[in-house]
Amino acid sequence: MDYGINYTWAFAIYTGPVGAFAFEFLYAFSIYAYKKLRGKADPDEGLDMFYNIGSYTVIGSLCYYLYTGLYSLFDYAPYGDWVLLVLLVALSTLFTHVNLFITFTLSRDLDLRDKAANLIRSPNWADLAKVSITNAMLAVLLREERWDMMILLFLLNYIVSLSFYSKSQNIQNKFERDKFEQMAYRDFLTGVHNRAYMDQRMKELDRSGESIGILVTDIDKFKKINDTYNHAVGDRVIRHLAESLQTRLRTGDYLFRSGGEEFTIFLRGRSYDECREWTRRRLEEIGSSSVEAEYGDQTTTIHYTVSFGLYYFTVGRSVMMERGYVYADQLLLESKRQGRNRLSAASDTSGPESSPPA
Repeated sequence: MDYGINYTWAFAIYTGPVGAFAFEFLYAFSIYAYKKLRGKADPDEGLDMFYNIGSYTVIGSLCYYLYTGLYSLFDYAPYGDWVLLVLLVALSTLFTHVNLFITFTLSRDLDLRDKAANLIRSPNWADLAKVSITNAMLAVLLREERWDMMILLFLLNYIVSLSFYSKSQNIQNKFERDKFEQMAYRDFLTGVHNRAYMDQRMKELDRSGESIGILVTDIDKFKKINDTYNHAVGDRVIRHLAESLQTRLRTGDYLFRSGGEEFTIFLRGRSYDECREWTRRRLEEIGSSSVEAEYGDQTTTIHYTVSFGLYYFTVGRSVMMERGYVYADQLLLESKRQGRNRLSAASDTSGPESSPPA
């Protein structure tokens, strides 16, 4: 309902303080009644209504007295009346922002006070121009008693404001949909993609026909880390692994948290040898790194290793993505059986091989 422009300044200039009060009362009360009927009114909506009526009436009255006092100075200049009206509405808008700043400062609402301060420091010039010109136009129409044009002005402003409101709502709804979609496909702990997103990407890549390396990795003896310290320390180690892997990927690659401490990587645009070399470097980097974590009342340093299973193949030749992932997972188990902290790799044209970090 409250989509239009506030016309208090124009009615104040035309009718004086009493008219400004009558207009503002009807305007504010209609919004209050609408919110009450729709169940959208805040607990303090009634008090806010009376505050708005009083403050806008005072500023509207100030606008009226300034107009009557300054009119003679602008009357002889070309378009002087218009210039005066626009300036007064702009000044009244500034007074409104200052009034909000003072009110929120006295009520010690620091968040709203800062927002009011931002309105003063960085006003929305386009919105200010819209309100100023519209109120100036309405004041002229009221003075000349052009009731037909005044109604058209109300309708035009309402339709334009409603259009902008609808567009802003659509943008906000799209933003929220994108945000929820991102949340649905992101792992909360690490921020990388989750298993649901991995399943979606696998279905898409099934149609690609490209050569791809699927890596499955997890943290060696992770249960021991949790048992020795706690789950918060374990989570810190998981985040460290995710960061270590994510920073080494390039455009087109994918990293997923596919299980508790398990991650799956899709390496694209590489040969089999390049995928193995990439993995060996990660083994070296992770094995020589450490994690700082808070444990008890002190900071502790955690060293850990990981194991990898790599399966390299051409999608659709004989193996699809889901089967390739299963093969990579089996190769990870092979790395575990052979002593951990190593890579077990195979391709659709060669048998499995295992190697520890150099």
